[in-house]
Amino acid sequence: MTATIPIQAVSGGCSDAPVLKERGQREVFCGLTGIIWLHRKIQDAFFLVVGSRTCAHLIQSAAGVMIFAEPRFATAIIDERDLAGLADCNEELDRVVTRLLERRPEIKLLFLVGSCPSEVIKLDLSRAAQRLSGRFNPSVRVLNYSGSGIETTFTQGEDACLASLVPSLPATDADAPASLMVVGALADVVEDQFARLFAQMGLGPVSFFPPRRATQLPAVGPNTRFLLAQPFLADTAVALEARGAQRLPAPFPLGVEGTTAWLQAAATAFNVSADRFAAATAPGRERAGGALGRLRAQLQDKRIFFFPDSQLEIPLARFLSRELGMALVEVGTPYLHRSHMAEELAWLPAGTFLSEGQHVENQLDRCRAAQPDIVVCGLGLANPLEAEGLTTKWAIELVFTPIQGYEQAADLAELFARPLVRRAKLVGARVKTVASKPPEPERLEAI
Repeated sequence: MTATIPIQAVSGGCSDAPVLKERGQREVFCGLTGIIWLHRKIQDAFFLVVGSRTCAHLIQSAAGVMIFAEPRFATAIIDERDLAGLADCNEELDRVVTRLLERRPEIKLLFLVGSCPSEVIKLDLSRAAQRLSGRFNPSVRVLNYSGSGIETTFTQGEDACLASLVPSLPATDADAPASLMVVGALADVVEDQFARLFAQMGLGPVSFFPPRRATQLPAVGPNTRFLLAQPFLADTAVALEARGAQRLPAPFPLGVEGTTAWLQAAATAFNVSADRFAAATAPGRERAGGALGRLRAQLQDKRIFFFPDSQLEIPLARFLSRELGMALVEVGTPYLHRSHMAEELAWLPAGTFLSEGQHVENQLDRCRAAQPDIVVCGLGLANPLEAEGLTTKWAIELVFTPIQGYEQAADLAELFARPLVRRAKLVGARVKTVASKPPEPERLEAI
């Protein structure tokens, strides 16, 4: 008997709901920002951006690197000599990589990360990676991917990185038992929590991709089943399926319901009994449910508007609507992958307004007209909307913060509750200040 924890579905849902597809001016963050969480995850990898000084400033600012720190990312600057053709870019790149690896012998995996400038001058980083990998193998593997800001959304940087790594994964033995792979960069604390839950279910072996060290790449093959932990890994999923792996359809592990259904997909695939599954997940479900109950009062019936930014929008909307009672004004997403989002769409309230892509002026008009209680958007829109009196939540914070799993469910809810509490305090303070002003003396008009 396999695990079948019942989860109530929304009548009708949004599986076949119409989607407004927009194309126009976009307001998105650069794909290079994926390096910020990836370089912390893969602890012996180095990310060398081949780009401009603007790329370097972006990465430094986004990471908040202190001057005495020695991070595992850097920028090979393309300057005027490169653009004018006065220098051989490949020779310069070889020189920079050689110097880097001499200085940092602990590096086992080097990513050459393309940017807008390197793509504009048609620098072939794929060929450069092959050349350098042949030179420095077996001590260092050199791969490349594009983190260009021309991409649809900043989270595609992780997708491109992991997809470039899939061909390097070792193959499983033909007679090996079925194994589970969790795909997507997770905070170490979240990964450890999931590993314990899988162990309590007696499910294994379980691997996580990307691994914490490049020397511990998981094997993949026809006997591999994988769960996506992030909704923006379309290319990575295709690459894994090309190696024979099979994706387990599931919602994403946000909130109690999403986490339970995500774990249940694995339990069902590996024939975990219902009793064992319930015993393993019950403590986490109870703790998370109690914590969310205390936050529901702050978010119940609050209206929320999602600008397209990270591809997390639909799972977040499902969590906020079903578990916290928020009203969805509009749920915009940069790209709607219907296959990966099938379970999420079925759980959205019928009639939810969905949009794909971006025409920022049109979306701003709809947002201003709706006057929602909170707006989820990128950094470029947040300050202007705050100045207009709207309450905002930075979308990028939802990627940088551990939000998956039972133990993080309340933390995720608080990310939306805090801006509303802050707004209420500011409004209260403003009213108090106005009320405390002494009345102005009467003025006698001259006759």
